[in-house]
Amino acid sequence: MSLRIGPYEFANRLALAPMAGVTDRPFRQLCRGLGAGMTVSEMVSSRPDLRESRKTRLRMDHRGEPGPVIVQIAGGIPKMMADAARYNVDHGAQIIDINMGCPAKKVCRVDAGSALLKDSKLVRAILEAVVAAVTVPVTLKIRTGWSRARRNALEIAHIAEDCGIQALTIHGRTREDRFLGVAEYHSIRDVKRAVSIPVIANGDIDSAKKAQMVMDFTAADAIMVGRIAQQRPWIFAQIDQFLSTGLEPEEPAVDLKKDWLINHLRNLYAFYGEHQGVRIARKHINWQLGQDDNYNHFRPALMQAVTADRQLRTIEAYLDDRILEDYDRAS
Repeated sequence: MSLRIGPYEFANRLALAPMAGVTDRPFRQLCRGLGAGMTVSEMVSSRPDLRESRKTRLRMDHRGEPGPVIVQIAGGIPKMMADAARYNVDHGAQIIDINMGCPAKKVCRVDAGSALLKDSKLVRAILEAVVAAVTVPVTLKIRTGWSRARRNALEIAHIAEDCGIQALTIHGRTREDRFLGVAEYHSIRDVKRAVSIPVIANGDIDSAKKAQMVMDFTAADAIMVGRIAQQRPWIFAQIDQFLSTGLEPEEPAVDLKKDWLINHLRNLYAFYGEHQGVRIARKHINWQLGQDDNYNHFRPALMQAVTADRQLRTIEAYLDDRILEDYDRAS
C-alpha cells in the first residue's frame, strides 16, 4: 500500500519531516536513498524580500532530487502566501505544503506557523488563497492546537478539506507542548475518522515497532519521521522492512554507516562550499555518532578539523577503528 497525493503516488508511506536547518537538499537525498518515500523542503518564508538571500536560494535548490518536489511555505498573509506558492511552483515545486505547525518563537511572533491555529478564519483565508493560486496539490501541516486548552485539530481539518487541501499532516502536540510530553495519537485518530483526505501522523516515531503501532492506532495513511532521522537516517529502510514483512530490522553494519556518512559529507561540501560545508557537517556527525561510547574522546579532533580533507580523514580513521572492533567481536 502506498500514499497518493493528487497525481503523485509515493513509493511507500514514510515521509521525512521538514526541519529548519536540517532537511536541506543533501539530507533529503540521503533519506530518500535510505528509504524515505517522501521528503519536504525546509520551511521557505513567503516574504518576497527574502527570496534572493543565499539561505532562501539554497532552500529552493532541488537539482538532482527525485520528484515530486515538495516545498513548504510559511507566513500569515493570504495574498503573500498565494504569491509565494506561485513563485515556488514557477521554480519547480510540484506540491506546496503550508506550515501551520512550527512552534518556534521567531515564527509564531510574526503570526505564522502554529500561531495561525489561534485564528480559524485566517486559516481558511490562507488555505483558500493558496489553493486558488496554483494548479499543483496543496497540503497542510498542523499541530493539535495552539495550547492544551485550545485544541482545534478537528476544526482545522474540516476547514482544510473544505478548502481543497489534498493531504494533512498532524504533529500530535500543541504549540504549547513544543516537543515535550507524549504525542497525542488519539487526536490524530479522531481527525482521520472525520475527514476523507489522506492524514499523515507525526510525533515520537523513533522505531519500526513504534511506526507500526502509530499506523495501527491512528489508521493514518502515512507516517512522518523527524528528529530520530537526524541520528539514524537509515530508520526509513528499517520501518519499511518491518511494515512490509513483520521482520525485526537489524542495525546496519558500521561499514555501511561509514559509506553513507562519508558520501553525505561530500554532498554537503559540494552544496555549501568547503568552508560552510565543514561547519554544517559537524552537526550531522554529532547526531549520527554522538551515541557512541568513545565519541567524546574523538570529538575534540573533529572540532579542530577546518578543511574537508581533514574532516573526512578524521571521520574515516574513527569509523575504521569501529569496523575493526566489530570484526574482532564477531571473530
